[in-house]
This record gives sequence, C-alpha cells and structure tokens, in this order.
Amino acid sequence: MISSPDDQGIGRFGSMASDRLGYLLKHVLAELTEAQTKALAPHGLNGRDLAVLSAIVSGEPLSQLEVAARLRVDRTSIGELLDGLEERGFVERRRSPEDRRRNVVVLTSLGQSTFETAERVRLEVEREFLAPLAAPDRFRDELRLLLGE
Repeated sequence: MISSPDDQGIGRFGSMASDRLGYLLKHVLAELTEAQTKALAPHGLNGRDLAVLSAIVSGEPLSQLEVAARLRVDRTSIGELLDGLEERGFVERRRSPEDRRRNVVVLTSLGQSTFETAERVRLEVEREFLAPLAAPDRFRDELRLLLGE
C-alpha cells in the first residue's frame, strides 16, 4: 500500500511546515484571513476595516492619528482606510466638542450596526477556525504570552 503525505505526518504543506514556526504561523494566518474575508464581504467590510471600526468603538473619540497609533499603522494607511469607511457611510470625521482644533473619528449609526453584526461574524469564524484545537482559549492565552501581554 502506498502511503499518502498525510499518513507520513507531512500534511498538505509538505515537510517544510513540520518544524518552521514562521511558516506555520504565516499559513494559519492566511487561512484565517481568507475565511474572515469571505464571511465579512456581505457586510461591506474586510478584516482591516473591522479592526479600524473596533479601534474607534473601543472608547472615547479618537483622532485619526490616535486610531493609527492604536492599530500600529502609518498615517497614510489609516487615511486611506478611513476614507473608504467614510465613503461607505460607516464613519465620520468631526470636530472634537472638547477641542475645536482637533478632529475625531466616530461611527455613524450604520457603522455601529454594521460593526456589531460583523463582530459577531468574526467571532463565529474564529470559533469555527479554532474548533479542531483541544483548548482554543489556552491557545489564545499562549499567543498573548508570546506577545508579552
């Protein structure tokens, strides 16, 4: 009987995946990103858009630069992301009521409802993605440990 690569413990990515952490992490992230992209598309968002909405909704109104800092992206990238979200009616840039010299980014009512729906979708995709693991919560905790959190 001829054995398949899976019978030999090689899996579908070949022997390279068996011991290279970077390779494994890269491909796991690619699969998760693909699953999230497909699931979020009907809501007019992708993973980066959802991350921006999440940063905006998570506290007091932030400036564009504060959103960029929270997400660790450069000012050009955040400008383009916010422009796209604003064009689709999910966010608005407004003058801060506390400091008229400062602009803040806020969710519109459409942005808020879309965020809530998309966040539920994201959580479900992650739950399904991690389902093969014996301890998905422990896996998350260990990843946070590696990040020094």
